[in-house]
Amino acid sequence: MSKAVEELREQLNWHWRNSMRPIKFFGLDAKAAIPFLVLIVYFRPITLGIAFLVTMIFWTLEKRGLTVEAAMRKLRSWLVGEDRPGLMQFKHRRFRDFG
Repeated sequence: MSKAVEELREQLNWHWRNSMRPIKFFGLDAKAAIPFLVLIVYFRPITLGIAFLVTMIFWTLEKRGLTVEAAMRKLRSWLVGEDRPGLMQFKHRRFRDFG
């Protein structure tokens, strides 16, 4: 019981920096609900399938500890690779993967 009270006190003393936490909708990122909004307007079997597919993608990303934005950055770095032709040769940096 004291642990629950301690956690509640900690939550009450959260600083403003925690205001940027992702919004959750049934344990998933709230962006996963967007296909279901489309499903309400245009209910077809294909829309239902797409909504469930997108939800599964979000669930997989959540299990791997990635947000949608982090997953897109990781995909972009995987597609582009080490070659950075937009930079002059002396500005090229060695590729590092922090993920």
